[in-house]
Amino acid sequence: MNTATLTDLDDARARTLTLLAPFTDTELTAQHSPLMSPLVWDLAHIAHYEELWLLRELGCAGATDVRFDDIYDAFRHPRAERPTLDLLGPDAARAFGAAVRERVRHARTAPTGDRRIDALLADDFVGGLVLRHEHQHVETMLATIQLMRSGVPAAAGDGPGGASCDPGVEGREVLIPAGPFVMGTDADPWAYDNERPAHAVELRAFFIDAGLTTNRQYAGFVDAGGYDDPQWWSEPGWAWRTEAGLVAPQFWARTDHGWTRCRYGRTEPLPALEPVQHVGWYEADAYARWAGKRLPTESEWEKAASWDAGDGRPAGTKRATPWNPTSTPVRDAAALWTTGRRWGPDEVGAHPAGATPAGVHDLFGGVWEWTSSDFGGYPGFASFPYPEYSEVFFGPEYKVLRGGSWATHPQVVSATFRNWDLPIRRQIFSGFRCARDA
Repeated sequence: MNTATLTDLDDARARTLTLLAPFTDTELTAQHSPLMSPLVWDLAHIAHYEELWLLRELGCAGATDVRFDDIYDAFRHPRAERPTLDLLGPDAARAFGAAVRERVRHARTAPTGDRRIDALLADDFVGGLVLRHEHQHVETMLATIQLMRSGVPAAAGDGPGGASCDPGVEGREVLIPAGPFVMGTDADPWAYDNERPAHAVELRAFFIDAGLTTNRQYAGFVDAGGYDDPQWWSEPGWAWRTEAGLVAPQFWARTDHGWTRCRYGRTEPLPALEPVQHVGWYEADAYARWAGKRLPTESEWEKAASWDAGDGRPAGTKRATPWNPTSTPVRDAAALWTTGRRWGPDEVGAHPAGATPAGVHDLFGGVWEWTSSDFGGYPGFASFPYPEYSEVFFGPEYKVLRGGSWATHPQVVSATFRNWDLPIRRQIFSGFRCARDA
């Protein structure tokens, strides 16, 4: 493993431990929702995953404890069952992680002639796999903490970054011309299997919203009776809304003085110009129908995010992010989790440096964006390094989300990265923008 990746791994671990430091052992071991694991499970699972891929799969060492292959395997036990397992306590989980990291630090790896090991080592793919896995679990733990009654003990007063919105972004549309573009990637050495291979896609012209759908816009749908009118909902969406008794996004509450929301244990007035979050796919789809629009396909989203020639580059140039990372700092371009101080998104349009040349804003760092697309493999898909990362989720049951939320680390996001979840999921930091045919 190269020194830069090891440094990044240490930074990621510091982020994990800092996030969990304010919580008591009771809070770390409790299950705060059947949808989420106890925080201490995530903590030890991160260490087990690192041991598996940076030591055992590379032939550097054996297992610390063979029982962990069962306890910390995300596919053997659903989240609701994990509190019943013989989990490591908080101190033991932290010690396990530190011990694994020390072994990784002193491991010596080199190409062996074994095709699988050499593929894992190529361009330090396996180091990136483990690094991004930890960052993704930090976001998962942030979603768990949002579901806790007690909130964030040491940082309840910390809010978004404080940048103000360009009011013109809300309600504006951007025309994306018809034509082909290359979807996916063959160039990113850390890209997951579901982002590969790169392939040409032909799209008709379409309009896409310049900004994410705001709380104010979504409140208009709610106040107009959108949750009470089945004409805006798909049949399974209406059945879900009815069974769950939903009347608004998760964590919203109506008061005599207007809408409020609960964020990390604190109730506050609903910020009108922040992107709506904690909505499921069915809610996003219903809003889009009510607004006379639709959700973008993931190919439309990726073209809008990456396929611009308005910055002086030749036509047909693709970028990993709308901004140039060598000239624009991430903190200026997107409200991503870089320092640990932020606990929510900035207002829509607050980061013009991160907009595309065509004028599409907030593609990264606000909320994960639901698309209309089912999750599946690209033409020529090949599973690597294990089918459980993405292939087992292929099918119409899962919808694709794109971009990245305020809780996402910059090392995770790119225009080709694909997230996915069930259409009923709302505890994640999910929102959307709309599109329509040109």
